[in-house]
Amino acid sequence: QVQLVESGGGLVQAGGSLTLSCAASGSTFSIDAMGWYRRAPGKQRELVATISTGGSANYADSVKGRFTISRDNVKNTVSLQMNSLKPEDTAVYYCNALRDTPWGTRAYWGQGTQVTVSS
Repeated sequence: QVQLVESGGGLVQAGGSLTLSCAASGSTFSIDAMGWYRRAPGKQRELVATISTGGSANYADSVKGRFTISRDNVKNTVSLQMNSLKPEDTAVYYCNALRDTPWGTRAYWGQGTQVTVSS
């Protein structure tokens, strides 16, 4: 099992910045990609950014150039630096980790952290 704990959400004005962090614990030795997803009120959960163990990052078009994902494979953490925040970035942000097991790839999720951007 893998446990993911997020931190760093909060309330910020449009144009401001926030950094989200996620710490993984448990069976972290076989974690592959990690990432961040979000769910805005009334909408489905969507991908924000993912990062491979080698550091290759992938971003949603809506956050490219504003958000930066990074990870520390030794500390088993993943972070999301969010700049130039917009009201439409308001959502619950979830940390995600994919772990390889003999039975296939399993996905793990954090409990979510609220990000609210005021206009």
